Amino acid sequence: MLTAMLAAFIGGIILNLMPCVFPVISLKALGLLRHTDNAASARREGLGFLLGVVVTMMALAGILLAARAGGAAVGWGFQLQSPLVIALLSLVILAAALNLLGVFEVGLSVQRVGSVDVGRGAFTRSALTGALAIVVATPCAAPFMASAIGYALVQPPAIALVIFFALAIGFAAPFTLVSLFPALAKFLPRPGAWMDVLKRGLAFPMFGAYAWLVWVLAQQAGSAALATLLAASVVVAFAGWLYGMAQHRHFAGKSHKVLFAVTALLIIAVIAPLPTLIKPGAGLAGDQLTVEVTKAKWTPQAVEAQRGHGKAIFVDFTASWCITCQVNEKTSLSTQVVKEAIAKTGTLYMVADSTKFNPDVDDTMSEFGQGGLPMYLVYPADGGPPKVLPQVLTPSIVVNALNQASKKA
Repeated sequence: MLTAMLAAFIGGIILNLMPCVFPVISLKALGLLRHTDNAASARREGLGFLLGVVVTMMALAGILLAARAGGAAVGWGFQLQSPLVIALLSLVILAAALNLLGVFEVGLSVQRVGSVDVGRGAFTRSALTGALAIVVATPCAAPFMASAIGYALVQPPAIALVIFFALAIGFAAPFTLVSLFPALAKFLPRPGAWMDVLKRGLAFPMFGAYAWLVWVLAQQAGSAALATLLAASVVVAFAGWLYGMAQHRHFAGKSHKVLFAVTALLIIAVIAPLPTLIKPGAGLAGDQLTVEVTKAKWTPQAVEAQRGHGKAIFVDFTASWCITCQVNEKTSLSTQVVKEAIAKTGTLYMVADSTKFNPDVDDTMSEFGQGGLPMYLVYPADGGPPKVLPQVLTPSIVVNALNQASKKA
């Protein structure tokens, strides 16, 4: 248990460096930079972020454990298997990007260029940033993290929650420590007018995260859901613009209150019909086939039928929403050297797609002690026990594993 807690803590720290977390973490970095000259405000930012991270992590872990106790085969990142969650999260990310561009402000008076706001909303804003960071962090798997989650998912709930708590503390630790200890904050640059430029520049990684989520939704639910989300995005952007004008008091009298009311009605009009409009569908793309390598659809039955017949089997457990999976695909699995190794060894390549909920995938991952995607299994040609490859691949790791598996025939 102590080893799993340490692995979860270290994995949480490393998770800050993963690409899916950067857009939201950048918001927290901006918050800290605002308060480098005000220790009390910096502590408020750090404690708010810590609270948001821990509460959200424990809530997700509790839902995950409850679902598994009820017989559902779900794993880490389970919420991103829901098209509705993807749609709502993408709209939140879009709103955050518009906020960074200055279209509107969240719960605060409009700031002048270069001014520093240390108002009452800092703690709440920071807590919400921590919550959002955890939600978008689940598609990424950091080193040490998957094994810790895999261990947690087969333990009693109390032990599992302690491990998830260690993961949350590790994730929040870098920013919390800087905010709580002024001596560390001295290494950060001083606030100034340059922060307004940085704030607007950070909107574009958020737009990138929004584009990624839109792509994931298209894979999960098809073109009709994609059209619904894009239409909702236009309405959300328009509502944000109206809200910003109301905050700026562009109109005389009480017209700004009318704009606030119209904004609220528009948001309700967008959110209310989403559950019925966005449902799992056929997606826009099926299995990807290449000239050199054919990717077969994975099922437990297909693996059992092919094992021990003189061919190694490579199984890629992946999902469209898994950032680490996509990076491994581009940097290792789709490279020419790996394709040549697959062809040379006669390896059967199977894809276990968990973009949409697939209980067989989650059952198999639990069997091998893996709590989250990606997972890569190599079954030797002689039918022996499979080997689990690291979550972060290189071409040489894959090639060596295939060569070893084929030699056991």
